[in-house]
Amino acid sequence: MDTSAQNALDASLEGELAHLHLDGPLDPGFPPHLMHADVLAAAAQAATDADDGDMPSPDEDESDEAIQRTHHEGRLKASILEKVATEKRLRRLSEGFADDQGAAQDASGPGDLFETLPEPYGQLSTYQKIQITSAPDEVDRETKEVCELIRKCVALRKKWIAVNEPKTPPPPPSTPEAQTASPRAAGAAAKLRHRDEIPYEPFENPVPETTQHHIVMVGGVVVVYEDKEAVEPISRVGTMEEYYRDLFELKRIINFGPVKTLAFKRLQLLEARYNLHTLLNSERELVAQKAVPHRDFYNVRKVDTHIHHSACMNQKHLLRFIKSRLRNSPGEIVIFRDGRFMTLSEVFRSLNLTGYDLSVDTLDMHASNTFHRFDRFNLKYNPAGQSRLREIFLKTDNLIAGKYLAEITKEVISDLHASKYQLAEWRVSIYGRKNSEWDKLGRWIYVNKLASPHIRWMVQIPRLYFLYKKLGEVDNFQQMLDYMFLPLFEVTRDPSSNLPLHYFLETLVGFDCVDDESKAEPFRAERGKKLPKPHEWTNEANPPYDYWCYYLYANIAALNEFRRQKGLNIFSFRPHSGEAGDPEHLAAAYLTANGINHGITLRKSVCLQYLYYLTQIGIAMSPLSNNRLFLAYHRNPFPIYHARGLNVSLSTDDPVMLHYTKDALLEEYSVAVQVWKLTSTDMCEIARNSVLQSGFEHKFKEHYLGPQYTLPGSRGNDIRMTNVPDIRVDYRHETLQGELAFIQT
Repeated sequence: MDTSAQNALDASLEGELAHLHLDGPLDPGFPPHLMHADVLAAAAQAATDADDGDMPSPDEDESDEAIQRTHHEGRLKASILEKVATEKRLRRLSEGFADDQGAAQDASGPGDLFETLPEPYGQLSTYQKIQITSAPDEVDRETKEVCELIRKCVALRKKWIAVNEPKTPPPPPSTPEAQTASPRAAGAAAKLRHRDEIPYEPFENPVPETTQHHIVMVGGVVVVYEDKEAVEPISRVGTMEEYYRDLFELKRIINFGPVKTLAFKRLQLLEARYNLHTLLNSERELVAQKAVPHRDFYNVRKVDTHIHHSACMNQKHLLRFIKSRLRNSPGEIVIFRDGRFMTLSEVFRSLNLTGYDLSVDTLDMHASNTFHRFDRFNLKYNPAGQSRLREIFLKTDNLIAGKYLAEITKEVISDLHASKYQLAEWRVSIYGRKNSEWDKLGRWIYVNKLASPHIRWMVQIPRLYFLYKKLGEVDNFQQMLDYMFLPLFEVTRDPSSNLPLHYFLETLVGFDCVDDESKAEPFRAERGKKLPKPHEWTNEANPPYDYWCYYLYANIAALNEFRRQKGLNIFSFRPHSGEAGDPEHLAAAYLTANGINHGITLRKSVCLQYLYYLTQIGIAMSPLSNNRLFLAYHRNPFPIYHARGLNVSLSTDDPVMLHYTKDALLEEYSVAVQVWKLTSTDMCEIARNSVLQSGFEHKFKEHYLGPQYTLPGSRGNDIRMTNVPDIRVDYRHETLQGELAFIQT
């Protein structure tokens, strides 16, 4: 190589080093992907120049060895420039981190997790909009009358649900510093990609004081007074007569022909607008997601808002657990049957089974041949078809006090901790046939310390009055209500009277109501015909669905107001509704429920579907469960609901009977994505809906969705937390506001 050319290259390199103001050894192990794009480009250009001969070339008569040496020298110098730049970045981060520690700044918010959003994302928060202009005489008299009726239905919903709606504190005011702060600029290297988890220790909360409230049951609804001398109760709930009057009015409106016509047209328009939106903006949504660091579908929070606890594991997990207990504890007494106590090994011998015989096929818990056969579906809860195995392994109230179920529950919780981003709301049963049910359930939860940041509990109430009446366990429906609710009011008044139950209620977020909706109802509410009061309901027929809904809603509302005044957590009411049977079940849920599970019969009632859209009632859908019971997968209305803008999420229902993998919720999402061709934005939007529908506390939702999540539109969306582009959230919000404005005309 020519000496002058070599000197020029060395001088150029020294200039680069001087410009970077660095001294000390380079760190060759620092990852190059943290370099600035311009430095990478400069390094690449230096290497290219060396390859292409832009550097001073050797003389024509130089040997091949000299040419090769020149080539390697060029690459070496480019590599040195790259390492120098990365070393500069590392030093800047380290210096900033020292400053950050001195200032003792809090790094728990999303602004401390990522640097400010890249400029390309800011440019992609706008999108192509569809504007529909009205003709001067478009709104005729009939349309105005129909809109007035729809407004009346919306007002009825607000009237009944207002007393039972959870109240969240307003979001903190946003500051320019919070929006523009960059941890990389501040140099918070050690905190760059980690936030501390929110502590969750419900069993260590202080116990509230006992109060002198007076509690009485009046007409099937608990009434609370400040004390025995008080005349006015602390809260009032609408009467059953008022409830049925509003329910009949709602049914009249949704069955009115012009209302059906308008609702059908508006739903079709919503679906068409969504299809146009995705056609115009899907690429922009995808680019917006790509511009955000770290987040994707796998690491956004998603809540399984409808899952039954006894079926929360997959079948392989249950099989491994049964085999391990049979191997390690064969001599443990587990059940009292046929007049004697039996050990685990004796139970299996009586069934002619050994640990070697057990397999997934032997357990036979996967739902098959159950289409429109809810009775067969329920039998699948019995491992190997044996009720005694269900009692031993899947019950809380048994001879071993639910020991085995608690152990497998802890294993499933451990799996959820490992997945980090999956959460669940498990349902456990209160039947209302014994006064001791709440005490036993609370003690089981408390003694086994079954609380986790990833888990919240819900109580499901099976509609089985007719069965308990036949067995002579209850005398009337009022007795069931007493067993269901009076212990909760008593422990709210005096938490120290039953600490395990008090602490269990700290982890409880809501109530569910379950059973086969396709069963015929011998008694139905009709205009001019009064149904008996709960203490008068002594026949063996089950009360109708809307009757159950009212009395569960009314007592939950009274309990919530009592607990709210004492500063305790409150509960939502999210029943199974619209899985099968009469679509008018959804009308009762519309008035009383905070959210519902299933909702597939909404497809048969366009008016109710439009009302569920306008009021954004949460719907936790389980297409794989419906596929086994009531509706083939390809006919499931989930993608249509999602396109039209209903507040839908995906849930698993019964993993032990429906799913094959360890991650049942991801399996539910993956099947939906493949069959219905959902996009990444769709998946993240559904996951965000599941968090909003859930009963997780406000501080947890702030942690999962961002501190402004209660605000409407994109102001309440933080793409760094949810991975949902503002484009999609703004589209949903503006479309909903447009529909609400339309019915106001």
